[in-house]
Amino acid sequence: MGRAKKVVLAYSGGVDTSVCIPYLAKEWGVQEIITFAADLGQGDELEPIRKKALQAGASQSLVGNLVEPFINEFAFPSIRANALYQGRYPLSTALARPLIARELVKIAREVGADGVAHGCTGKGNDQIRFDVAIASLAPDLKVLTPAREWGMSREETIAYGERYGMPAPVSKKSPYSIDLNLLGRSIEAGSLEDPMIPPPEEVFAMTSSIENAPSEGQEIEIAFEEGKPVAINGRSLDPVKLIQTANELAGKHGFGRLDIIEDRVVGIKSREIYETPGLSLLILAHQELESLTLSADVLRTKFQLERQWSDLVYQGFWFGPLKNAIDGFIDRTQVHVNGLVKLKLQKGNAKIIGRSSSNNSLYIPNMATYGKDDKFEHKSAEGFIYIWGLPNRLWASITNNKI
Repeated sequence: MGRAKKVVLAYSGGVDTSVCIPYLAKEWGVQEIITFAADLGQGDELEPIRKKALQAGASQSLVGNLVEPFINEFAFPSIRANALYQGRYPLSTALARPLIARELVKIAREVGADGVAHGCTGKGNDQIRFDVAIASLAPDLKVLTPAREWGMSREETIAYGERYGMPAPVSKKSPYSIDLNLLGRSIEAGSLEDPMIPPPEEVFAMTSSIENAPSEGQEIEIAFEEGKPVAINGRSLDPVKLIQTANELAGKHGFGRLDIIEDRVVGIKSREIYETPGLSLLILAHQELESLTLSADVLRTKFQLERQWSDLVYQGFWFGPLKNAIDGFIDRTQVHVNGLVKLKLQKGNAKIIGRSSSNNSLYIPNMATYGKDDKFEHKSAEGFIYIWGLPNRLWASITNNKI
């Protein structure tokens, strides 16, 4: 299959994606390169990034504000799914990739491009997420991956850029690789590649250290409607503001730091540091409300599907048929996940201290109580236990399993 002639490049402004522009043009003969940088609430000033792409040779440099769809269409579904890859990582980075891929395809259609490109390397997960998402949405588009094929070291990449008029980075480069969006930060590389070395405090930006967190705890209350967080401390908030508020509250008290060994899709184990204060807090609260409002069999089944959902998103299958089917199950379960969860934030912890649901609670006081209002028929337990234990008794009578 031949190279594309007109390409939309996912652009971050870093060395690799900047060098992709002349490389695609000079080495692969791409005639026109349009860059796209996504605003996902990371707080960066994107105008310099837009200008940098033009200076590197892009014919157009586009910037798109994707914060609202990022929260509404990606973050909130992950909260409803209690999404934690390998039971720990809340997918803050992984959730951004299918949204960017969808936007790349949309722009490619609008400008009549025959390909899209990204600057991901061959070791990471993002290359898979981009490639698979793009193939799912637009299998006719060519996907160009120069950083996966050029075989240049970091120094050689910088030198290549200088050859085509791009200045080398003038500031001292951080040894860490950091990815940032409104849902959190991921930090890797540098000294963190040794799993025995604790992360230095300098790598954190969204969360306080336990030492510097307030000594006095803070109680907060989160309201949910159909599994979606809608208010904090009685104040209704739009989705973006709600995530920002959750980040501020949890981060202030040092909650939401993760230091984990993670299994990448390509088979490599990597040491990852994450800060996901608001997302971690909201998932914790949502799990608690589900324990009050969903039946035991639904909870068991949903727990199994949550792990699958998380794996699928991590592995790049956001637009795949299995995730789509699981979405249908999750949507149906969330109809009754309405109510309030009260937590106490203190010194790196978020402790559940209360939960309520006016119309959907399956906790029935006069069934659970042992007081005078007890409505449970205790005598009925005898017949139930006889039937419940019947298979074991039959097995024991046949096998003589006696002491």
